[in-house]
This record gives sequence, structure tokens and C-alpha cells, in this order.
Amino acid sequence: MTWIEAIVLGIVQGLTEFLPVSSSGHLRITSAIFFERDAGASFTAVTQLGTEAAVLLYFAKDIWRIGRTWVVGIWDKSVRPSLDYRMGWYVIIGSIPIGVFGYLFKDQIRETARNLWVVATTLIVFAFILAFAEYWGRQTRTLKNFRMKDGVVMGFAQALALIPGVSRSGATLTFGLFLNLTRETAARYSFLLAIPAVVMSGIFSLGDVFEPAAPGTSVPTVAQMVVATLIAFGVGYAAIAWLLRYVAHHTLYVFVLYRVAVGTLVLALLLTGAITAT
Repeated sequence: MTWIEAIVLGIVQGLTEFLPVSSSGHLRITSAIFFERDAGASFTAVTQLGTEAAVLLYFAKDIWRIGRTWVVGIWDKSVRPSLDYRMGWYVIIGSIPIGVFGYLFKDQIRETARNLWVVATTLIVFAFILAFAEYWGRQTRTLKNFRMKDGVVMGFAQALALIPGVSRSGATLTFGLFLNLTRETAARYSFLLAIPAVVMSGIFSLGDVFEPAAPGTSVPTVAQMVVATLIAFGVGYAAIAWLLRYVAHHTLYVFVLYRVAVGTLVLALLLTGAITAT
């Protein structure tokens, strides 16, 4: 891996991790178009540690309050009715699906699912699903109305993001809207829900990121990996603040149009032979 490649991919990871456009899909596309190779699933997973560190910092007070209340609630029944205690369980239970499916289909995720035909198609298909959710969802429910079933449904939605092009935040936002949650409520839970899955995925991928997953895969040095992750952290922190402000006052249709445009561009490049699918 070149330094330019590491820096560019770190920026792309930070910009796209929290937007409903698929960071893993964008890293795959960026690698193919500008560097004519794939940085690999492990590179994606490790740079996500940077963006999740941004989540931990941005929501530090909320995370500390929820974690402390959850621990106290294990022993003290009086705090169990509180939203913070219940939210702790919502995040834990909601994280199970992506852990199970990620383990069962880890080989397919690292290989077959990174085919650019798959990435482009999922970008477009899930754009229309997101558009329908934005149109159909009544957005009448806030965190005060959040229930375990919401956490489970959005947990399974998050698992769909194991396929590059789907988007973890996009899938959770989409199904949150189907559950009639407000965009801001769905986004906040999405941020919290990502922490266990992304952190564990990044840690487990540390041992693989410096080994080529396949011929033609770019391999970073330790220094490049550190720099890319730090860049993802800085850019990701800014993206969190922007997205929360944006979804509070705007629809998600701009991301729908963007996904369709990028997916169509990738399909055109594949059809003309400008880039290869694998």
C-alpha cells in the first residue's frame, strides 16, 4: 500500500462510515477506481476502529451513563425501569445478529461479497428501500418509546451491512423509519449499536490486516494503518456531528440519489471494462 492510498482510504472511511452510503462499499470502489486493487475487508474493519473511537468520544457521557446504569441495574431492581438500563440491554441484544452472521459467513464476506457487481447492485437496491422507508415511516416515536423489538429489528438490519454496499447506518436508519422512529432517534441508536460489533470486528481483524487476503490485495505497513485509522477518527467525529444535525431537519432522499448515482457509475465502469469486479 502507498501512503497516498492509506490517506485517501482513511478519509473515505471517516466520511462514509456514519452516512447511509456504505463505507465498506466506498472503500472497495475507491480502491478499484483509483488504485486498481482491493485494500481488503480487514483494512476496512481496522479503520473502523478509528470511527468507533469517534463515537465513543462524541457520546462519552451517554455511554458512561448507560453503562453505569446497566451495571447497577443488574443488582438494583429499582433502576431497571429506566431508559438507560433498558438501552444497555437493547444494544447488547441488538449486537448479537451481526456477531452470529459475521462469524458464520466470514469467508463469503471477505471474498464473494466484495465483488463490485454485488456492491453496485446493493447500493442501488437499498437506495430504493431507504426511499420507501423515508416516505412510509410516520416518525412519531422517540427514544422514550423505544422497545426491545425495535432493538432486535435494527440489530438484524445491521447484520445486512456485512454485505458491502448495504451500509450499516443505512440499514439501521431504514428499518428504524419502518418502525416509525424519528430519523434522529434511529441515528442515535444506530451509533450506539455499532460500538460492540465494529470494535470486536476491528480487533479480530488486526492479525489479518498485514497479510494479503488474495493476489492483488494491497497490504499496509503498521505506520500506514495507524495513520489511516487516526484520519478516520478525525473525519468521522466531524461526520457524526453533521449527520445528527442534518437528519433532525432534512429527509434522506439526497443519500438515495447519491447511492443510485454511484451504483450506476460502478455498473457502467464494469460493463465497459474500465474496472474489474474482483
